[in-house]
Amino acid sequence: MRWENLTVESREPEESGGHGRAADAALFGADAVTTRTFDTPEFRGITFHEVRARSILNRVPGASRMPFEWTVNPYRGCSHACVYCFARKTHSYLDLDTGLGFDTQIVVKVNAPELLRRQLASRRWQGDHVAMGTNVDCYQRAEGRYQLMPGIISALTEYANPFSILTKGTLILRDLDLLTRAARVTDVGISVSVGFTDTRLWRTVEPGTPAPERRLDVVRTLGEHGIGCGVLMAPVIPFLSDHPAQLRDTVRAIAAAGATSVTPLVLHLRPGAREWFTAWLGRHHPHLVRRYERLYAEGAYAPKWYQRRITRQVHELAQEYGIGPTRAGTTRRIRPVEPPEATEPPALPEPTQLTLM
Repeated sequence: MRWENLTVESREPEESGGHGRAADAALFGADAVTTRTFDTPEFRGITFHEVRARSILNRVPGASRMPFEWTVNPYRGCSHACVYCFARKTHSYLDLDTGLGFDTQIVVKVNAPELLRRQLASRRWQGDHVAMGTNVDCYQRAEGRYQLMPGIISALTEYANPFSILTKGTLILRDLDLLTRAARVTDVGISVSVGFTDTRLWRTVEPGTPAPERRLDVVRTLGEHGIGCGVLMAPVIPFLSDHPAQLRDTVRAIAAAGATSVTPLVLHLRPGAREWFTAWLGRHHPHLVRRYERLYAEGAYAPKWYQRRITRQVHELAQEYGIGPTRAGTTRRIRPVEPPEATEPPALPEPTQLTLM
């Protein structure tokens, strides 16, 4: 494992047209890493690498079309073990395997809450929207032990800083009171990822996640507590979850859960994820391998005609079931909070972060 590869300007996959930059300043050194394993059923086979990061606010690549510029990712690697996860490539920068290693070697930035609070206090910070869950899930299993998100949410609330969370994890309900409190002082956006409701498909393609119906329970519970929740219907998996009847079943369930919006996203296969997904496909659905080779012959994304067809079908179903159109959320810009002169934090670094789309 090469910790020196995890740097302030680490080279990230060219997601959304963004290009990583050459690394030149380590986010932490090897002497700052503590490796742990826990002999409990939920963590068996997983290794945690606890690090003290030097930066936690990550800038999204300038070419990205995402409606935010900054992300916070307290974890690297994800025990959700989704076979299609685009973030798998990031593990290669530590010389870790992008397949099983991504699922079982989890980097934990144990100082994330205190570091975020210090960076939010910087005179240079302008109160921009902060997105979480855009790389790996901040409510994956590790969060149940390390409990980093309560401190992160509290820091954002303290500075009335707008933020959003995307998750497949039901553990977000643990922080319901904190989210409710944050929503009183700033803009809070929550989205849950539910690409399909087929439980047989779920068990093999997203083996470490809560079941789709449990995630929809999260949508329902948040809505009952006054926190509107959208659903990212992702990924729609060609030939496995894209039949019109399957799309209808999924959108119907999303509507029944009270989602405020539904946004479809067709499976994309970046390097790192593509190899792992193709191996999974060969084991579970070998008859589809050639069809995938043809569909993704031009690169990581399905053809535009296919994406448009899925989007149109989902939007028509959403209208039929009474789900409102997706709207880009506005964020609240606040004046930066100035700490006392004697305790002014160091200048805010600007690492580059992989984005979702």
